[in-house]
Amino acid sequence: MRIGILGTGNVGRALASAWARAGHDVVVGSRRPDDPERLTELKELITSGLRVEGCAAAAAHAEVLVNATPGTASVELLRTIGAPALAGKIVLDVGVGFLEDGSLSHPDVSLGEEIQRAFPETRVVKTLCTIDRKVMVAPESLEGPATVFLSGEDAEAKTVVRGLVTDLGWADDALLDLGGIGTARGQEHFALLFTGIATATGTYEFGIRVVLPGAAGSGSQGLPHGQGAP
Repeated sequence: MRIGILGTGNVGRALASAWARAGHDVVVGSRRPDDPERLTELKELITSGLRVEGCAAAAAHAEVLVNATPGTASVELLRTIGAPALAGKIVLDVGVGFLEDGSLSHPDVSLGEEIQRAFPETRVVKTLCTIDRKVMVAPESLEGPATVFLSGEDAEAKTVVRGLVTDLGWADDALLDLGGIGTARGQEHFALLFTGIATATGTYEFGIRVVLPGAAGSGSQGLPHGQGAP
């Protein structure tokens, strides 16, 4: 597929390299595509054959546009590209917004929802924001299976994104569809627990796994959400 990556930080670079290795046509979008200092930072990507262009050019190239920008700047950046240019496109949103004190910049909503509201004709899918950038592209580095989550309103878009995540090395049964874009709040707010786990374990390279009850499991299995026993 044609993939545009917005964001030239660690996450954007890791994803760009991994999807290029999987055979996708990847363009990295930078707000400073002609800045010699930025191009030096991206030398490894460029040497591997990836193109670095402006954000609007990356969006125009993309069937799937990946938001790997800081969550505090994502909506504003997408607005510079414009709603008409994003209409109908899939936006795979990885971003989470943090303030300087480490708290979330969107405590009562999610960035995924903010993007979907700002661009109603764009198909937003939230995923990959519950894991470190190294684990995103190397799930085999974990000692056991982990779970990756999907949130979004468009079923077809989620199917496409599911395929792209499996191209990173994730097994299809590792992906859990949580439902609509409102469920992105849970994914993004996990960032606070993620930080706690990282501090306690001394590493950011870990995953989480949803473990369901066995055949002799809880009698609350199958009850509507919120009605089971704790």
